Amino acid sequence: MSHQTICVLGSGTMGHGIGQVFAAASFPVVIYDINEQVLQLAKTRIHTNLKLMVEENYISEIEIDRIESNLTYSTDLIHAVSGASLIIEAVPEIIELKKELYEKLEFIIGENTIVASNTSTYSIERLAEGVSFADRMLVVHFFNPAHLVRLVEVVPSKQTKAEVIEQVIEFLSACGKNAVRLQKDIPGFIANRLQAAVVREAMYLLEQGIADARAIDSVIADGPGMRWAFDGPIQIADFGGLDIWEKVTGNLFPELDARTTAPSSISEKVQSNKLGAKSGEGFYQYDREEVTLAAKERDRKLIKLLAIKETE
Repeated sequence: MSHQTICVLGSGTMGHGIGQVFAAASFPVVIYDINEQVLQLAKTRIHTNLKLMVEENYISEIEIDRIESNLTYSTDLIHAVSGASLIIEAVPEIIELKKELYEKLEFIIGENTIVASNTSTYSIERLAEGVSFADRMLVVHFFNPAHLVRLVEVVPSKQTKAEVIEQVIEFLSACGKNAVRLQKDIPGFIANRLQAAVVREAMYLLEQGIADARAIDSVIADGPGMRWAFDGPIQIADFGGLDIWEKVTGNLFPELDARTTAPSSISEKVQSNKLGAKSGEGFYQYDREEVTLAAKERDRKLIKLLAIKETE
């Protein structure tokens, strides 16, 4: 499959990492963006990613040249999608932008080209509405950082051809990804629904003064998070004993936070423009250098974890 060209539309936070994933698997990749400066930043970020992987002995120095040789960058949409077998749309989560892009693709892509969206917000049914290539559309939801997190959620619509789903899963498997197909289209897919449930309870515990933010984070990181890297919640329940979990859930569910709105602790921060790392303050304080170093350290740990998981 590696001779087939992949096109990534959008080179930002997710797009550059997705392009790197396919280039590392020896696919020719074209990364498109309307902004030349953003494209150059994507090129730099990919090189930085690869250098860190060399530092951690995950890849060899010679691999950098091989992977980068599979990448080209373009601000010309027609050139970018020409001959692509798979197009991955990774533009900002604004429905009008996505729809406008699909309208342009109507006239310039091949009759067998697959179009996948990396959206984490919109349903595939909504994205594919009124699109002539709807039977070749689906969601491929990568996670940041895309080049290190193995999971990709694959969400077809009712119109998506079975062979299209199979082809996309083959592409992702060739990249070493764990492509999990959802049988139904549901808001948030699987991972974000599970994350949201944990965040809701974490914010409740914080608001009730049970513990501070750092303590709550450390409980997850040093407790369930360590197990979740290798076993999911359903298998953990099996190992713990379903009779035990029947009692645990029966006793605890009535006590858990059940609100259906955003947590007030988050909303108050947003109203004060305390948006987290990107604004310098959220539940923690940050400076720009700290954020850069923290992201690099996170990636180092993920590389080590990825190497371990690949031996399973």
